[in-house]
Amino acid sequence: MRIAELVGQRVAVWGFGREGRAAIRAIHAQLPQLPLALYCNEAEATAAREFDASLTVYAHEPDAVALSAYDVVVKSPGISAYKPAVTTAQAQGTVFTSGTALWFAENPGARVIAVTGTKGKSTTTAFAAHLARALGVRTALAGNIGLPLLDLQGQTAELWAVELSSFQTGEAGPLELGVITSLYEEHLDWHGSRERYVADKLKLGGASRTLLVNGLQATLLEHTAAHPRRLVFGTPEGWHVAAGAIRRGEQAVFDLAALAAPGLHNALNACAALAALEATGFDAVEAAPALADFHPLPHRLQPLGERDGVSWINDSISTTPQATLAALDSVAGREVTVIVGGHDRGLDWSDFVQATKDRAHLRIVTQGANGPRIAQVLRQAKTELPLGEAGDFADAVTMARIVTPEGGVVLLSPGAPSFDQFRDYAERGRRFAELAGFDGAAIAGIDGLGIAGAC
Repeated sequence: MRIAELVGQRVAVWGFGREGRAAIRAIHAQLPQLPLALYCNEAEATAAREFDASLTVYAHEPDAVALSAYDVVVKSPGISAYKPAVTTAQAQGTVFTSGTALWFAENPGARVIAVTGTKGKSTTTAFAAHLARALGVRTALAGNIGLPLLDLQGQTAELWAVELSSFQTGEAGPLELGVITSLYEEHLDWHGSRERYVADKLKLGGASRTLLVNGLQATLLEHTAAHPRRLVFGTPEGWHVAAGAIRRGEQAVFDLAALAAPGLHNALNACAALAALEATGFDAVEAAPALADFHPLPHRLQPLGERDGVSWINDSISTTPQATLAALDSVAGREVTVIVGGHDRGLDWSDFVQATKDRAHLRIVTQGANGPRIAQVLRQAKTELPLGEAGDFADAVTMARIVTPEGGVVLLSPGAPSFDQFRDYAERGRRFAELAGFDGAAIAGIDGLGIAGAC
C-alpha cells in the first residue's frame, strides 16, 4: 500500500513513538487534508496534539470495536500483530500496515541491504553503511537502529542499510539482499511462541532476492536451505574469522587487533557486513581498512572508562542469555562481575548456567523481575560462582562495585529487556553510566544515522 492509496480511507495511527511520529509526518506531507486519528497513551496526548493539531487524539489503547471502525491502521512495530484486538479487526476488514511497509511501497527501486537477527543486527547494519561510505557510496543508515525509514521519505541514496526487528521483517517489500546474523529465541511476548518468532524472522528471506546467513548456526542453515540464492558468512570458504584476522577465504584482510568494536561476535558482524557489500557488487576488500575507524554503537559492549579501580562496560542492549554469553567472551580472562536480569519474558537460562558454572574469575549479580528466577537456576545447578541478589538496579550496581576486585570489570549485560524498570535499554544504559560515575548523556547517540557519502 502506498500513501496515495489512503485517500478517501478512514485512517488511524496507533503509537506515538518514533515510528508513529514519522508516519504522521510522511502521510500529512503528501496528504495534508487527510483526517488522521491517533491512539497513544495518556502521558503522550498533550505532546501529540502539539505535534499535529489536526489529529483526533485518543489517549487509550483501542479495542477491536474501535479498530474495526477504520479502513487502515498504521501500527507501530512494538504493538504485537497477534493481539486479539488486531486479529479480530483484521477479520472484519481493517487493513494493518506500518511505516516500514509504506516506505517499501513508496521506494520499490531502492537498493536495500536489510539486516535482522536476534543479536548483531544493529552493529552489522552500521558496519555495512560505514564500509559503503568509505568507498564513496551515498548510503542511508536507518530502520530499527534509531531512524524510521519514513523520516527519510523523498530522499535518495545509492544504497540503503536498513535494520529490521522481528516485528518488521514481514513488512519489508522485495529487496536486493537480506542478512540474518543469528537466530535464538526472543520477544516471545510479542510473537506468542518460539515457533512464531522464528517464522517471523525468516519472513525476510521471502522478501530477499539474495539471502546472506550466518554459516556457523546449524539451525539457521536448516531453516534457510530452500532459499534459491542463499550465501553464508562465517565459514572458511568466505568471509570469516581465523588466526587473529578477518579473512576472505585464505586471504587475511584485516587484523582483529585493529577492530574498533570489541569481541569475537563483532568480528563476525564485520564479516557479515563485508559479505553483504560483496554480494551487492562492491569491493569489500578495498573497504575493509575502514573497520579501524568505525565508532562502536552505544550500549553494545560500550567501554565507559575506569572508576574506583575497575573498568565499566555498558552492554544494556543485551536482551537474551546468548547475548550475555557473547559479552562475557569479549572479556575472557579478566576478573568480571556481570549484572543480569530485567523484564521476564520466560526465556530459558539453562544454557547460560551450563556455560558459566565452572568459569573462573566470574561473579554474577541478579536483579530485575526475572532476577530471582535466574538466581534459582544458578543455585539448582550447584554452581560455585559467587552470586549476589539485588533488590533493584541501583542496588545491583552498588553490589557489583563492592565485590569486583581492583583491575576487574563491571559488565552490564542483562540478557533481558528493560521494561520492568526503564523505558528502554538506552535509559537503562544511561542510568548504569550515571551510577558508575559517568555522564549518562555523553554516551548516547549513534553516529551516521541518515544519508551520507558521496553524491
